[in-house]
Amino acid sequence: MRSIGKLTRRFLGILALSTFLLLAVNFVFLLIIAGTTTPGMGPWTTAGETEAALEKRGDGYILSDEMARNLKSENAWAIYIDNDTMEVQWHTNDLPAEIPMQYSLADISDLTRGYLMDYPTYTAGSEEGLVVVGFPKDRYWKHMSPSWDYDFIKNSPYIALAVIGANIAMIFVIYMTANFRLLKSVKPIADGIQALPTKEPVYVKEKGILSDLAKNINRTAEILDIQRADIKKKEMARSDWISGVSHDIRTPLSMVVGYAGQMEEDDALSADGRRKAAVIRRQSTKIKNLVNDLNLASKLEYNMQPLRLEQVNMVAVARRCAADFINSDLSGEYPLEWKTAESLDSCVIEGDKELLGRAVGNLLNNAREHNPDGCVVSVEVYTEGTQCCVVVGDSGIGITEEELERLKNTPHYMMNDSGIEEPRHGLGMLIVRQIMKAHGGEVSLSAAEPHGLKVTIKIPLREDAP
Repeated sequence: MRSIGKLTRRFLGILALSTFLLLAVNFVFLLIIAGTTTPGMGPWTTAGETEAALEKRGDGYILSDEMARNLKSENAWAIYIDNDTMEVQWHTNDLPAEIPMQYSLADISDLTRGYLMDYPTYTAGSEEGLVVVGFPKDRYWKHMSPSWDYDFIKNSPYIALAVIGANIAMIFVIYMTANFRLLKSVKPIADGIQALPTKEPVYVKEKGILSDLAKNINRTAEILDIQRADIKKKEMARSDWISGVSHDIRTPLSMVVGYAGQMEEDDALSADGRRKAAVIRRQSTKIKNLVNDLNLASKLEYNMQPLRLEQVNMVAVARRCAADFINSDLSGEYPLEWKTAESLDSCVIEGDKELLGRAVGNLLNNAREHNPDGCVVSVEVYTEGTQCCVVVGDSGIGITEEELERLKNTPHYMMNDSGIEEPRHGLGMLIVRQIMKAHGGEVSLSAAEPHGLKVTIKIPLREDAP
């Protein structure tokens, strides 16, 4: 699972960064501590500087004032042992009383390696004698056996790297061991969260350090399952109700339409009676069409309308719909322009021919319904990449930006174009969108120039289409 991998890599990154910063901070602290612990020039350097600053004058020795001040600032004392007599020929004024004035070679060896009367001592030789500088007893600790194996010195870089590597490995093991239970608990939690949007059953074992979170996920999954079941029941009930109503209303509505048509043509009725019969017939036809649209929209929404897939030439479908539209325009108020290029004689897709014809027909009928004063309607078919495009436009009253946005968001809602009656509701555009969705296509709306509305449907071409 990618989320667990990301979490693991994040842990490892934090571990690596923490280890690096820890080593860097320790190294800086070591340098700071070393610099502040020994702020002077160092004991061996002090001894060498003392020997260089000691001058022989006549029968005695004189130490420079500057070096004397340095020794005093260190609370250090110094003596000078003659090579021939092995006696102290010179010493500072603050020489401790227990410091002897006569030495042997063994004494000099001891004080060079270690201490003299528990004072840490450091030496600097000259041609005539030896300068010994002593520091306070609690000032320095001296290593009595400063000998190192040469192989150890030679291999010290590799030893240091091995030690650092072992420490990093140990830190890694400790870190991963401490977080193993967390990672082990996170994986089922993450799997459960990812499975929540799906319809698969979700259950996370309620144990481990994230057991409370697992309980909440399981509870959420139960609530979602209940909601899905309720929604499915409601959808099925609505679908069954729509199907039942459309079936039950079809027969009596057909009788109303038929009788109204007969009354409209009955010369025995008055002109006013025939006019009212005509209104009844037209409104009943609208109700019948609305019921049919509602039933079709319901079937498309719940994938209950089977697609009869075949090779469909959209140019032929659009031409047939255009011809039907022209034949139904008895008043001649809606002239149609066929803008498809003559060179395009086919635009083959795979789909349901009847549903695709219904979609183009709905767009043509919408152009007529929403332009009661008449307009020029146009139909164009063309190809764009791997898509077949059908454009139905009109030069009608058009639509405002607000109404266009409303139509995009709620395609079943149509404003009344006349402005004198209440807004009309229709399912024409909704059905067009559902048909396009079933065919993997799309619908787009835009304002036509200089006025009017243009609707474009795009459907994928057959892969083997020319």
